[in-house]
Amino acid sequence: MNSSPPTSRSNRLLIGTGLGIALIIAVLLSPWASQHPDGLDRVAQDLEFEHKAVSEPVAHRLPFYRVFDEYALRGVPEAVATPLAGLFGTLAAFGLAWGIGKLVIRPANGKVRDGNGETDHAGADYAGDVGTALPPDTEQDA
Repeated sequence: MNSSPPTSRSNRLLIGTGLGIALIIAVLLSPWASQHPDGLDRVAQDLEFEHKAVSEPVAHRLPFYRVFDEYALRGVPEAVATPLAGLFGTLAAFGLAWGIGKLVIRPANGKVRDGNGETDHAGADYAGDVGTALPPDTEQDA
């Protein structure tokens, strides 16, 4: 009996391929990114209000500011600083999205893990909702 349905395998392949492409783009293409000001900086220059920026932005007090300098890593040779920042940023964004997805999305089979690591069918009232969910000890064939 196959424990993982075919869609699980194809989802892993899709996610892995997407992550791989994103990492390749982040690492290999980031050195050729434009050196011109990005969106908000350019608008601030064009509308002549860039001098109103605070001297000590809130972002400079965050822990990541000690590691990252704009779009590069601090203390790393310039040739690899931007690609490494792209690599770490892509992995951080993927990890954050993956974690939120795991917290928000309910499994397709309707099973969730309780605090003790045991499997139960989510939200099923076995006495009142006859036929809507299987008892916890019954497995449904896919």
